[in-house]
Amino acid sequence: MAGSGAGVVVGGSEHAEPGDRGTSGEPGACRLPRVRGFAAWPRQGSPKEEGKALRTSVPRRAHSAFEPAADRPDAVRAVVESNAGRIPELTPIRVGRMAATPFAFLRGSAGLMAYDLARTPVTGTGTQICGDAHAANFGLYGDARGGLVIDLNDFDETVHGPWEWDLKRLATSLVLAGREAGADEDTCRAAARDAAGAYRRTMRLLAKLPALDAWNAIADEELVSHADAHDLLGTLDRVSEKARANTSGRFAAKSTEPHPDGGRRFVDAPPVLSRIPDREAAAVAASLEDYLTTLPEDRRPLLARHAVHDVAFRVVGTGSVGTRSYVVLLLDHRGHPLVLQVKEARPSALVPHLATAGFETPPVAHEGRRVVLGQQRMQVVSDTLLGWTTVDGRPYQVRQFRNRKGSVDPAALAADHVDDYARMTGALLARAHSHSADPRLIAAYCGKNEDLDDAIATFAVTYADITESDHSALVTAIRAGRVAAELGV
Repeated sequence: MAGSGAGVVVGGSEHAEPGDRGTSGEPGACRLPRVRGFAAWPRQGSPKEEGKALRTSVPRRAHSAFEPAADRPDAVRAVVESNAGRIPELTPIRVGRMAATPFAFLRGSAGLMAYDLARTPVTGTGTQICGDAHAANFGLYGDARGGLVIDLNDFDETVHGPWEWDLKRLATSLVLAGREAGADEDTCRAAARDAAGAYRRTMRLLAKLPALDAWNAIADEELVSHADAHDLLGTLDRVSEKARANTSGRFAAKSTEPHPDGGRRFVDAPPVLSRIPDREAAAVAASLEDYLTTLPEDRRPLLARHAVHDVAFRVVGTGSVGTRSYVVLLLDHRGHPLVLQVKEARPSALVPHLATAGFETPPVAHEGRRVVLGQQRMQVVSDTLLGWTTVDGRPYQVRQFRNRKGSVDPAALAADHVDDYARMTGALLARAHSHSADPRLIAAYCGKNEDLDDAIATFAVTYADITESDHSALVTAIRAGRVAAELGV
């Protein structure tokens, strides 16, 4: 190989230039300088020194600053505009869910917060970000062997962007969740500070490890000890017990009935679960052929041992309400169910705001592919049946439904457990970011002292106050009849 004269390429085309990105927005391959015919790694320069140098241009204390722009969008108008392209009869459900609490409002307003974050300091260091890393988007799910994994678990907004945005959104959500849980202001601020501190310390740990060890570091069984979250053990045990029972089989048993022609079919339970016209169901079922091509070849025989029996529409989430989302019932030769979710993938709400922060956003060939690849980049273990497809010209992601998923409701935690949850989620976020950004660079910027922790906490409290004001404006608009909302659904 060394004598062949051929270039050594990492990750793709040997013609790619440093910094090139593919059509999906991910960092592209780059030709590396050769040493005796081999690619030199790491690249020239010291990530540690680069990270330290960033402190001069963007001091860590600068992250505390936030002042709403004079032309900041009206919060109510932003909610209404974010409903564009959604199914009109479902948008009142989405608005009603956002109106429930300030924390719920934050969950549904990733685009509005991105507008604000684009006007805050960033180091310019990019990574694959969740884009919606609030405290309720972490949870348990099943791996291929039947075990449970805890990690980020929602990637609708994922893009290549500033790591600070995820951390600030997480910290803000913890303040709001803490307030909803009845914690005092000192506790809420401490939770935001602890999330940032856990992120910083975890990134430092990962920076010190060999690269292969860092990639899979902080196994789930070590997470509680690493994050000093021992008070959460009881809560995590209860969530784990429920998650193990949260399967396709259980969902199918509750949501389907025997069909006269054999097999089973979904039972109408509007507005959450609804039967759909045959033509629509057939289009969704037919799209699974394309979905199969996005799976690794070794997964395809598993799907081939199942047959599609029914398709229904199912309302999901808070921010996702109004998007097109289907559940597909498949049965194997013994009648055992596997349920897939075929969920519309809209453009990330962050994209219109990344350029303001200095980040390029190349065109995305398929939004479902963007979501799936972003998820796989950030998680240690991903759903083995994760893929994408197209239905009637719209992009969708496909995944297992009720794959032993479980979550902690941060707003329902005991007040003295919020900070434990904050440390755990901060550590998980650092691990996710480190898969696509060099942890040495981010760790060097974050440093050993608590300047960044304090700054993020100050920002979080300030932004939580603004979110409460935005939520109040939405509630007022609903009461005045200016915005339609269906409450309690």
